[in-house]
Amino acid sequence: MATIRKSVPVGQIDMEKCYFNPGCAMSVYKPDAPRRLWKLLNDHFGPVKFHDICCHHDPHLPEGATIINNCAGCDRRFRSLYPGIDTISLWEVLDSIEGLELPDHSGMTVSVHDSCSYRHKPQVHAAVRSLLRKMNIKILEAEFSGTRSVCCGDNFYGHVPNEQVEARIRERASQFPCQDVVVTCIGCVRAMTVGGKTPHYLPDLVLDRAEEPMPDTLDEYHGKVAAYIKTH
Repeated sequence: MATIRKSVPVGQIDMEKCYFNPGCAMSVYKPDAPRRLWKLLNDHFGPVKFHDICCHHDPHLPEGATIINNCAGCDRRFRSLYPGIDTISLWEVLDSIEGLELPDHSGMTVSVHDSCSYRHKPQVHAAVRSLLRKMNIKILEAEFSGTRSVCCGDNFYGHVPNEQVEARIRERASQFPCQDVVVTCIGCVRAMTVGGKTPHYLPDLVLDRAEEPMPDTLDEYHGKVAAYIKTH
């Protein structure tokens, strides 16, 4: 059985040390989304502080701090590299808010691509699906999902030639039974686009934003993210 990694329970979060970190990719590709999600948290969850130090750097937060994140990679790095930092996904927090008003996306049927860095957090998989159902979205599960999910292929970038990365991306996209695939990672938005699927970025669904094209090449995407990491 795969190792299961827990999130800090919502009820145990010290709100004096609670921060929302949107992550580098959202900040680059959806520049207005971080503040809108932060406002959503402050309006319906509690006084959360904004935090934009990249997970590749010391977060400079006090012992016992909790980082709410939407990026699986950020979650993995913050909880594993920096002692005294707890993490929880944005999706778990939003799903815990009783009576939270969400957009109605009736008529959508989707599969869900669970980010590989969240593979060991079934509580995140459950929260994502709960939020989708609250938005009246039907879910058709793929064979490899939840704790059995596999990488979209993007993590192979820089380790093998780009052609092999793109081939893996197309292979992964072909495994979803739906044309429409919900993702929580910007890299997965690009991957599903390359693979011929129609990606739906969960923050866009929650904020009722229109989907946007993702035309960047692998090098363009990773170059923009790397530039953000250097300055944050």
